[in-house]
Amino acid sequence: MNDDAAAFDPGLVSPRPTAASVLMSEDFTAATLTALRHRLRAAVGGAGLVGDEGYDFVLAVHELATNAVRHGGGHGHLHLRRQDDVLICEVSDHGATASGLPVRLPPVDVAGGRGLWLAHRLSEGLLLTRGVDGVTATVTACLDVVAGPPVVDGATAEPHPFAEDDPR
Repeated sequence: MNDDAAAFDPGLVSPRPTAASVLMSEDFTAATLTALRHRLRAAVGGAGLVGDEGYDFVLAVHELATNAVRHGGGHGHLHLRRQDDVLICEVSDHGATASGLPVRLPPVDVAGGRGLWLAHRLSEGLLLTRGVDGVTATVTACLDVVAGPPVVDGATAEPHPFAEDDPR
């Protein structure tokens, strides 16, 4: 066996450790939703998720927090962490069930009902889980994908991948 073969042997490569850091963890109510959104925006931006992608992620989480207040007992808990190049935000409430929750766009003549659909569309992924204490909605955003093109002399070196005709 030569040195090149040994270098690529998966048995000799230890897995890359994952670094996780908590960026926010706090309870919220209807009265604190606006302040929560501002703190979330600062934490998300500080983690490197900026521009439209950062705004979309904050909006997705805000929709989940609003749902927690409206449908999950009037309060909830937000937990935002970064694990490697992924932001993970969990919004937990004391709702009765996650089964049968519509993650689809309701008809245009129906008021409301778009929060989960928006959270799904505005994030990299949405996961709903039911526990003994309630429902947890988790959304993610990849930081390495949204880092954007390099900036040279104040201008981007290549066009943004989402042009004006983006259907989002």
